[in-house]
Amino acid sequence: MTSLAGPKAVLWDMDGTLVDTEPYWIVGETALVERFGGTWTHEDALALVGNDLSSSARILQGAGVDMPEEAIIEHLTDSVIEQIRVKGVPFRPGAQALLRSLRAAGIKTAIVTMSRHRLAEHVAGLIDFDAFDAVLGGDDVPRPKPHPDPYLAGADALGVSIDDCVALEDSPTGLRSAVSSGAVSIGVPNLVALDGYGAHEIWNTLVGRTADDVAQLWKDTRA
Repeated sequence: MTSLAGPKAVLWDMDGTLVDTEPYWIVGETALVERFGGTWTHEDALALVGNDLSSSARILQGAGVDMPEEAIIEHLTDSVIEQIRVKGVPFRPGAQALLRSLRAAGIKTAIVTMSRHRLAEHVAGLIDFDAFDAVLGGDDVPRPKPHPDPYLAGADALGVSIDDCVALEDSPTGLRSAVSSGAVSIGVPNLVALDGYGAHEIWNTLVGRTADDVAQLWKDTRA
């Protein structure tokens, strides 16, 4: 039976929620399509936000990228890591402060992303405190978002029930995954609107948010 003392864990999407790396993905996608003589619009790029990488790779193949699916995924992952090295890691406003608040409150945290595990570990390693108890990439789960599997795996990795978890997401695909898993789900819009995808609450920014805000929403939802 769930205790109403507060959530035991917060599960973080990464790209667009923890870090504003979506523009890095768009740069990589655009360069790759153009290398094969194609055109990649901003609208094309937005359609991939929150997708699993295999689906995105197949769409890029349809746009003319003549490379195997796995090669596309590894190429884009390398591109994002290189851009982080050159330009820095663009943490979303308020994200690190909220992470510190959660850690101080003794609430477990995990990254649950569709990016490769190695990219997620790289990003987590750039935070100057012990921010996460677990890191799960898209290559760590059998079925991608919008299936519930990634968030269920995140809860399992932390040794908690999904009923005791809060999820933070910036994409419709991610929100559908979080909501269907049973986690209390918060939408944090970035590049795309999140209305109508089942979020328990929409937070337009993480600035000023603390563990107390997360706990209150969880309690209000579970009451």
